[in-house]
Amino acid sequence: MSTTQTAITEAAQPYPLTELGRESMVRDSEPSPEQQLPESEAVDREPSTPFLKLIVAGYSFFCAGVSDGTYMRNYSIFYPYGTTFAGWLLAAVTNPILTAQLTLGQLLLIGAVLQLIAQALRPWSPLAVFCASFLFQSLGMAYQDAHSNTFVSNLKNVPHRWLSFIHACYALGTFIGPLIATAIANSPNSLAIDGWKRVYFVLLGVSVLNIAGVILAFRDTLYGRLHAENEHHDNKRNRLALIAMAKLLKSRKLWLLSLFYFFELGATFTAGGWVVEFLTTVRGGKLSNVGYIPTGFYGGLLAGRLLLPEPTFRFGEQRMILVYSAACAALQLIFWLQPSIIGSAIALSFIGFFSGPFFATGMSVASKLFPRESQPAALGFIFVLAQAGGAIFPSITGLIATSAGVAVLQPIVLVLFIVGGVIWWLVPKVPSRDE
Repeated sequence: MSTTQTAITEAAQPYPLTELGRESMVRDSEPSPEQQLPESEAVDREPSTPFLKLIVAGYSFFCAGVSDGTYMRNYSIFYPYGTTFAGWLLAAVTNPILTAQLTLGQLLLIGAVLQLIAQALRPWSPLAVFCASFLFQSLGMAYQDAHSNTFVSNLKNVPHRWLSFIHACYALGTFIGPLIATAIANSPNSLAIDGWKRVYFVLLGVSVLNIAGVILAFRDTLYGRLHAENEHHDNKRNRLALIAMAKLLKSRKLWLLSLFYFFELGATFTAGGWVVEFLTTVRGGKLSNVGYIPTGFYGGLLAGRLLLPEPTFRFGEQRMILVYSAACAALQLIFWLQPSIIGSAIALSFIGFFSGPFFATGMSVASKLFPRESQPAALGFIFVLAQAGGAIFPSITGLIATSAGVAVLQPIVLVLFIVGGVIWWLVPKVPSRDE
């Protein structure tokens, strides 16, 4: 699907999401009403703990978790990783320009609307349209969740706890989404609608509520850039955004953090997504008995994101992620080498638990390694590449498994955890700071 220090430096102030190229633009533009105040002033006026915005940011991650958990819960349901990866890739390319052009509220709203479009296409769509809907969904998640990440990481008051909160919301969605979907699909059909199509309507309602939350909570930044400027200024802003992104792409720490997420998220998505197929095919388990084992994985993920952030923060984020990576690799060996289905289920749950802090903690470290003006583009790029790993590795595993057998799942996941841990060890250290 992270612990940031409260006091980064005495001079550091929360950096607005769409600050890139803004100062020159404000100097060239005419004074406007209150809605046109520079976002730096708006952020300075932001309460230290904007609860409504945090709840909506968390709900956006919950929506993503419900959707991912529902469609990855059972591989009898087709999950098109190709179009999902294409959506994340498109987001990586377009995000810098949109960040320079739009406000935070507008970016979040676009992301929420794209997810609604995806859910609206699914109840009655043929296979081709169903596959295309995942491009819209991943693109919308990339815009909304990446910018929610950056917004929360720049809060004044204990942002590491709030980052953990929004990522725990994703884990909650992956935990309860499959349970709700399975219950609806298997319930008596009084509407003459196929079981899984009724699930789509529930997800449609979840997405509508997501849009309403963004409009309500982020209404103060929905209209700040609607007064378009001349084409010269727009072209200049786009050019500056692309130059800044090109410079950022030369950063070694950007690629190290991105690759850490790419492999670690690939490992967790592969482990949680293919476990039922592995236990039924290799271990001989009955689907009725092992079908809910992924729920234990997602439950462990939720528990890890709720319980481990504070110790991770206290004992050192970079040190603890190495410990958690080693624990996940060891547990993956246990899952692989011992034959008991119960033992495998327990090991998988603890893999979810120890991998829980990966995402939020990595975002916390990234927010300290990059200057404020680079954070929107950097964190957005890292987030998008992370999701790409979560989309591509389960697909690669499936392709290999078709020829080599599902047993290849375990060594692949083990290697992904080890590679992710080695890459994290190479990430530059940040100075330890007191809260």
